[in-house]
Amino acid sequence: MAERTLFGTDGVRGKANVDLTPDMALGLARAAGAGTRGVAVVGRDTRRSGQMLANAVHAGFHSAGLDTVDLGIIPVGGVSYLIQAEEAVFGVMVSASHNPAEDNGIKFFGPDGAKLDDDAEAAIEARYLSAAGSGLTPSGEDVGSRIDLADATERYVAHLTAQADGRLDGMEVVLDCANGAASRAAPVLLESLGAEVTTLFDTPTGMNINDGCGAVAPEALAERVDGRVGVAFDGDADRCIAVDEDGVVCDGDVIMAILARHLHQRDELPGELVVATVMSNLGFKMAMRGMGVDVVETPVGDRYVTEELRRRGAGLGGEQSGHVVFRDRPTGDGLLTALRLLEALKAADAPLRELRRFMTVYPQVLRNVHVRVKERLAEADAVWSAVERMERRLGDDGRILVRASGTEPLVRVMVEAREAHEAAAIADELVMSVRSELGEA
Repeated sequence: MAERTLFGTDGVRGKANVDLTPDMALGLARAAGAGTRGVAVVGRDTRRSGQMLANAVHAGFHSAGLDTVDLGIIPVGGVSYLIQAEEAVFGVMVSASHNPAEDNGIKFFGPDGAKLDDDAEAAIEARYLSAAGSGLTPSGEDVGSRIDLADATERYVAHLTAQADGRLDGMEVVLDCANGAASRAAPVLLESLGAEVTTLFDTPTGMNINDGCGAVAPEALAERVDGRVGVAFDGDADRCIAVDEDGVVCDGDVIMAILARHLHQRDELPGELVVATVMSNLGFKMAMRGMGVDVVETPVGDRYVTEELRRRGAGLGGEQSGHVVFRDRPTGDGLLTALRLLEALKAADAPLRELRRFMTVYPQVLRNVHVRVKERLAEADAVWSAVERMERRLGDDGRILVRASGTEPLVRVMVEAREAHEAAAIADELVMSVRSELGEA
């Protein structure tokens, strides 16, 4: 696998105008477009810095000789769809997803609408860092230009509506749009299919995205469902987290379990197989095992799930964080996930509070440890000795995962056990070991 330093598990991210500057955005787009001809589409979420960075991305592509189509504020699923609809050679989503408003990011997509793989990102990064261009610098009529696609969101919503299995009449849904990219598209989609929709956190100011709301803070939604199904998105709407009628949060594992069961019952789960990441709850794997469905694990990151799903010919994959990927889609799309979940509830004629019980969630403790040198984790022998000791203590009744974050200066320690207090005690001991070996930031 090629070496990358700028790109993390989900594009390039950082504090906007500090870590991720317009100059960097321009340079990355220029490096991506070097030696290529065609059109690139560019979308963004609602962050104040989004327009600044998106303009720089447009300029970078133009300087490489590519024309661009501006999609404006749109969910990431819309970018993926419109890449293919516009026969573009690249797509970019300017977003830091679930991160705070002061952060931003750049995600690159290929002509198939899927996120670029590690090698493609490494090649862009290498060209950017070496300031390598495409040879001759385009000039005159060879410089790219930009057009605005005013109906981008409407076309995306129409595409999703056409994918629906049926109407949602009689369903009451509360949406938390995270003051992000879903604020307009999500309610229009579900209302067009007959659902009775109440919308929360749908008035973006540029600085309130993900602020105490959305998929990163579903508790805000849980307090207001009042007997209805709740759905929360993150800033760019590639994640979907549900809340049942009693206010119980249902994460991506629970959603996947419900969808896998729904597809399995309809004989629409190819290979009797689902793809999940190493972070998925042990309870999810046990629920799948009980149905006779195999689980294939990947590293964290929905693009790794997508790659494995395609390689295996599977029909469903996803992450605990709420990214869910379907066979006929090249990337995670929170609006499509919400639609498919509501369709499963409608088909079962059962409330979410009932269907979520299909999966028993093991107590899971996740600690984010701020460290000085996360890169040294692989060689921190004392940490791995502690992990091995704790794994023997858990036996078959739990598991441990310790990994460096791909986007932040963190080491993530995850422990699952039958009892919450035991998971917490083991996690605390491992955190102490990580801090001792890698330095506390």
